[in-house]
Amino acid sequence: MKKTLLKAEHIRCGYGGDPVVKDISFQVDEGESLCILGPNGCGKTTLLRGLAGILPVEGEVSVEGQSLAGMSARQRGRRIALMSQLSETYFAYTVYETVMLGRYVHRKRGLFAGKNPEDESIVEESLRKVGMLPLADRLITELSGGQLQRVYLARTFAQDPQVILLDEPTNHLDLKYQVELAEHLKEWAGRGNRCLVGVFHDINLALSFADRVLLMENGRIAALEQAEHFKPELLNEVYGLDVGAYMRSALKRWEEGDKNEPLSKPV
Repeated sequence: MKKTLLKAEHIRCGYGGDPVVKDISFQVDEGESLCILGPNGCGKTTLLRGLAGILPVEGEVSVEGQSLAGMSARQRGRRIALMSQLSETYFAYTVYETVMLGRYVHRKRGLFAGKNPEDESIVEESLRKVGMLPLADRLITELSGGQLQRVYLARTFAQDPQVILLDEPTNHLDLKYQVELAEHLKEWAGRGNRCLVGVFHDINLALSFADRVLLMENGRIAALEQAEHFKPELLNEVYGLDVGAYMRSALKRWEEGDKNEPLSKPV
């Protein structure tokens, strides 16, 4: 039986005034991927920020039975990492230096002081996973949005936490890299004593990525189900849309396109 790795108990948090997230409780087992779905403004990103310790929370967040309350930022960083949506870049670090920042929580001295073969090996492997090792010496200010997103994913891998929190990690990525990113994340979580919690807008990607789905509405849990048992009609009321009908309509366009496509193209 798998052990519980991340546990959130009666979480309430926000930005002053009434809480955005209202009494949410759930747990994630080792090796498991939990996907959070819900419309804009329902509290998905706020919940992730509360779990990561960026926002103060009421309730308790624990990893492997140890409460994160009272831990230093470095101690917390060894347990849990948040990969946020792409933001503006202010510092002209190289790709390599940016990913090395993920090793800060494991260093006893200054981040770039001296050589550390273990850190170097982890950084190179993290860059290799996301296909950015050939650009290791490039300044991040020279990268496209998709390339930068992959660098930040490599930095998160290099941090080597037990829990990765993902806030729209596929933003700015083309379809090929969206699929590859999901595969990298699932492979990472499967290595033992790790788990993932991700927020996605792409429902199809979320359901293919997740072991369980947490559906949010107005700061509360509307449903928490195994992905294989998740009923798409649960989305209809929350999103105010017949989601299944929309998906089938989109698929029909592809199917009709395939019928009209010639079996072979003239050379």
